[in-house]
Amino acid sequence: MNLVAPAHASPEVRTLAERVFHELQDAIVRGELAPGSKITEPGLSKAYGISRGPLREAMRRLEAHRLIERVPHVGARVVKLSMKELLELFDVREALESMAARLAAENMTRDEIAGLREVLALHERQADLQSGEAYYQREGDLDFHYRIVQGSHNRMLMNMLCDDLYYLVRLYRTQFSASGARPQRAFVEHHRIVDAIEAGDAELAELLMRRHVSASRANVADRYAEILKEQAEATA
Repeated sequence: MNLVAPAHASPEVRTLAERVFHELQDAIVRGELAPGSKITEPGLSKAYGISRGPLREAMRRLEAHRLIERVPHVGARVVKLSMKELLELFDVREALESMAARLAAENMTRDEIAGLREVLALHERQADLQSGEAYYQREGDLDFHYRIVQGSHNRMLMNMLCDDLYYLVRLYRTQFSASGARPQRAFVEHHRIVDAIEAGDAELAELLMRRHVSASRANVADRYAEILKEQAEATA
């Protein structure tokens, strides 16, 4: 997977491409660029005030991370999974992340667990979580689930969940899980998972993570069904 600008690109182009990649990624994850919406280089170039070179590199990275896709005779658009594809993605999450939690309980160091607590403390201060509107986590080390997978110390899991599927999972986890009472419940569940990991209770950590992802899956399915219903009513 190409995670950096090509070696022949200038430092300025690489820096711009990095900035635009993160801005577009956040816009997609937050839903500001809606699933299925068409995106064009001229439109994005104008919106972000950059030349086509860095923009093309940013779009290549988004495509590599499965956040945009190229459709024949249509062009580039923000990825949009079907209900079946989305639920399959959460099935994979449930199986792999529960395994990661079990391994984290066996392998995480005290410093890693302390870092996980710090991440949750940071999340607790977020305005969106305090208001109950959403539970938006920044990527990488500021993402609870990312840190759990890293704490598993299993390279295969890390490759799958922190690289290959990470951005696609994060997109739907953010857009569809954060509704109703789910943000606050998810935050409480995170604390319970860390408690099990800190206690070294691998079986409980695995069970709690499985239940946590399963609850998110159910919430996502309900929310997706509501959106489909609203869209059908709007076109009726």
